Amino acid sequence: MSEKKGQPSPGKASRICLIFATRGRAELLKHVIASVDVQTVRPDLIIVSCVSHEDVGDLADHPSLLVVKGPPGLTAQRNTALNHVPDGFDIVIFLDDDFLMHCTWISEILNALDSDPTIACVTGTLLADGIHGPGYSFEQGRAILARASAITEQLSAVPTAGPYGCNMAFRASSIAGLRFDERLVLYGWQEDRDFGGQIWNRGGRVVHINTALGVHLGTKGGRVSGRKLGYSQVVNPLYLVSRKTMSLRDALHHVSRNVVSNFVRSLAPEPWIDRRGRLSGNLIGFWDCVRGRLTPERAEKL
Repeated sequence: MSEKKGQPSPGKASRICLIFATRGRAELLKHVIASVDVQTVRPDLIIVSCVSHEDVGDLADHPSLLVVKGPPGLTAQRNTALNHVPDGFDIVIFLDDDFLMHCTWISEILNALDSDPTIACVTGTLLADGIHGPGYSFEQGRAILARASAITEQLSAVPTAGPYGCNMAFRASSIAGLRFDERLVLYGWQEDRDFGGQIWNRGGRVVHINTALGVHLGTKGGRVSGRKLGYSQVVNPLYLVSRKTMSLRDALHHVSRNVVSNFVRSLAPEPWIDRRGRLSGNLIGFWDCVRGRLTPERAEKL
C-alpha cells in the first residue's frame, strides 16, 4: 500500500513547517523566531509571509527561514505561505507573530497527533492572553513562560468547534487543497474558525489540548481600526453560517457577546480599545445584514 501524502510512515520523523504571517513588527518577530530555537523539537522549515522587506528586517539571513511576499491581510498572507510549503511535509503550524511557545509546545502537538490518527487539527492552552487587556511585552511573556513548570499533566484532547488562530497545527493531509477565505480581510476575524470548520466538514477532528502551553502577547501595534473590526464582529460570523463553517447558534453568540460588550464598555472604554468605533462598525454591519449583504470584504473600506 502506498504511503498517504501528509501521513508519516511508522518510525519516520514528522517533517514540520512553521508559518508566521506578519506586517510591521520586525523587531518583535525577530525575538519570537529566536525563541523557536529553544524548542525540544524544532521545525524543519519556517516560512515568514510578509508584505515588504521592512516587515522582516535582517531575518532573511536566518537559517531554515523562507521569506515570501504577497498581498496584505492575514488570510491572504497565510495563503501565500501555504502556496510555498514544499511537498513532503507532514505537519503545518500557524502561529501569530506575537505568540510565544513553551519549549515543549511542538513536541506536545506531535504527541497529540500521534495519539489518535483521526485528529486533524490541534490548538494549545494559553497561560496568558494579552488580547483581553493592554497586552504583554516580549519580556513579560517570556517571564510567564519561565514560571511554568515542566509538563506533568496527562495529555487530554478535547473536541472544540475551532482552533485559536494564534496557535494551531494541522496534519498536512487534512488541509490539502484548502485555503483561508480571503473575503475575511485585514485581521481576518474568525478566519481560524472558518478554516477549522472546513476540516470538520471533511470529517477531521479539531481538538484543544492541555499540554501545549504558550503566551499570546496580544501586541496592539498593527491592529485594525475599531470601526473596521466592529463591522467584522457582526458580518463575519453570519457569513461563516452561509459557508456552513459555523452554526447559527454559535454565530449569534459571538455577535451578541461582542456587541453587548462594546455597548456597555463604550460608556467608559479601555484606553487600548476603540469601543465606540467598534460599536459604530457593529451598527453598519447590522444594517448590511438586514439588507442581505454579507460582505466581509467591506471592512477594508470603512
